[in-house]
Formats: sequence, C-alpha cells, structure tokens
Amino acid sequence: CLYCSMTPDEYCHNKTQQSGSSFYYSFLFLDKTQSQAMTALYAFCREVDDIVDECHEPMVAERKLQWWREEIGALFTGKPSHPVCLALQEALVHYPLEQRYFLELIDGMQMDLQKHSYANFDELSQYCYCAASTVGLLSIEIFGYQHESTREYARHLGIALQLINILRDVREDALRGRIYIPQDELQRFKLSKENIINGTDNEQSRALFALQAARARSYYEQAFEYLDAEDRYAQRTGIIMANIYSALLDKIINTNYSVLSQRVQLTKPRKLWIAWSSARREYKYHNKTT
Repeated sequence: CLYCSMTPDEYCHNKTQQSGSSFYYSFLFLDKTQSQAMTALYAFCREVDDIVDECHEPMVAERKLQWWREEIGALFTGKPSHPVCLALQEALVHYPLEQRYFLELIDGMQMDLQKHSYANFDELSQYCYCAASTVGLLSIEIFGYQHESTREYARHLGIALQLINILRDVREDALRGRIYIPQDELQRFKLSKENIINGTDNEQSRALFALQAARARSYYEQAFEYLDAEDRYAQRTGIIMANIYSALLDKIINTNYSVLSQRVQLTKPRKLWIAWSSARREYKYHNKTT
C-alpha cells in the first residue's frame, strides 16, 4: 500500500515532485508551515486533475470526483481518510481555507469531463475561475494579506495563468479532444479543431494565438493593479509564479506563436533564476518601503 509507507506530508511532497511543475520553484521561499500547506494544496490539485487526464472512462472519473467532494466534506468535519486531506487538515489549523474553493476546483475538473469546447470567452472564463482562480484564492490565505483587493488579484492572476497554460498546451489538449480556444474566435479566424490537431501554422493561427496572448497579458496586468504594495512581500510566492508564467508568455510571443509545432517551455535553470531574482527584488522593495 503506497499510502501506508509514507506520512501524509511525504505523500504530498512526492505527488508534487512528480508533477515537475513550476510551482516547485515558488515554494522555495516559504516558511515551513506555509510550505506544508501549499504542498498539500498542490497535491490536492494534482489528485483531481489527474482523474481528468488519466481516467478514460467518464463514468468512473465522475465517481472519483464525487468521492473527492465527499472527502472534502470529511476534511471540514474533521474525518478525512486520504493522505492529501490528512495533510490539509494540518493546514486548516493554521489558515482559514474555505471549503467552497475546493469544491469549485472540483467543479472545474467536472467541466473538463462534460465540456470539450467553449462557445465564447464568458464560458471559458468560468472554467478558468474554477480551475485556477480557486487555487489562487486558497493560496493567498496561506501567504497572508491585509487588503481585500488581494482577492481580486488572486482571481485575475488565476485566469491569466490558466490562459497561458491553454495557449502553451493548445495542440496537446486538442489531441485529447479538448479545445479551450473559444469557438466563436476559432470561427472568426476561419480555423477548426482539425487545423489545431494537424498543427496548421499560418497567418490565421498566429493571429488567433496573438489574441489569446493579449487577453492573458491583460488579465495579468489587471491582477497586479489589485495587489496593494503592503501585500506584495507576503504574496511574493505568487509573484514568483506570475513572473515565471510571464516569461513563458514572452517566449511564446517571441517564437511567433509556434505552439502547434513545439511545446514552448522554460528550462529549469531559467525558472530557478526567475524565482531567485523575483524573491530578491521583492525583498529589496519590502525593505525600502518599511
């Protein structure tokens, strides 16, 4: 039994490490209690996301997501059983994490099972909120903040990061049967699901992806308009993640939106450099303003 050989925190750490996510680089600058909570939160994200990506029977995936809804209910009544929720139980001792955001995140995963395309950006933005903003809204409670506007920062930044993910993974997602580019925008640029699957790289596809990139950048910039200077240092972990994703977006733009022919990504040393330089910059800014 995999569960039996590890503590809940070890299980979560293992789950997080396996993902190879950029989140790892931002966690380097957390204190021990915050790191434990964020690792547990991210492990939860991986658990529910993996159901959608790896379970090929929709009915089985639905049942698994329902099990996680019940397990989150058990977490908030003090009786969880899964190692991830046992680790989250420790996080709840220290941070006011709201049950609804965990359930809304599961809603986002359920949308992945039930919807394979989105008619317009209004529909897509609801998915982005469930799949990503919820994680941001939980994360800011762990990092700490003074100003209510920081919640809007988390909501907008989550949408920005999800839009960048969608742009990076557009062909990979299409091969799995999912199109996250709004259908009305595909039609406007005279492109189809087949064009994306076939890797059709032309003037129309680049114009379409330029629109997606501009939208992501707009949400990114709006997010930072909501982040009060007083909360920047506490929120530096999120800022590190934002800067890594901003660099990824820059790279996508600099490759002339060649996301259909290659997976555009940053190297590990580049991510580490962005994390270190971002943390150093926020530290200097904090010292100058306090």
